[in-house]
Amino acid sequence: MAEGQMTGREQAAHTGRLSVVATATDGIRVLSLAGELDHDTGEALRQALDVTGTARPRIVVDMRQVTFMDSTGINIFVAAYQAVTRASGWIRLAAPTEAILRTLQLVGVHDLIECRPTLHEALAT
Repeated sequence: MAEGQMTGREQAAHTGRLSVVATATDGIRVLSLAGELDHDTGEALRQALDVTGTARPRIVVDMRQVTFMDSTGINIFVAAYQAVTRASGWIRLAAPTEAILRTLQLVGVHDLIECRPTLHEALAT
């Protein structure tokens, strides 16, 4: 499947400076983010990452269009990793920008959550 092509139901949440679009492809929940991820905008992502009642969740978060992320984003991803792992699933981050990847590396999140350079690679199992 070509990058950017998604199948399944699509849901979008817009919280000012952050857009979260949820789709599914091959049973994988794909969250496409655009904008700034911070204290004021993080709740939409937190809700989209909720795996309550989901067995073996598989999630890819497309980070290509994230322009800023503070500790709120780090905390959301760590909590999501813990919840997904408890449910015997996995989470991956796709195509973080250089600045976002550097932040993930500095705090060690890249050691918990696999980061792949493209959405296509993140969707590959």
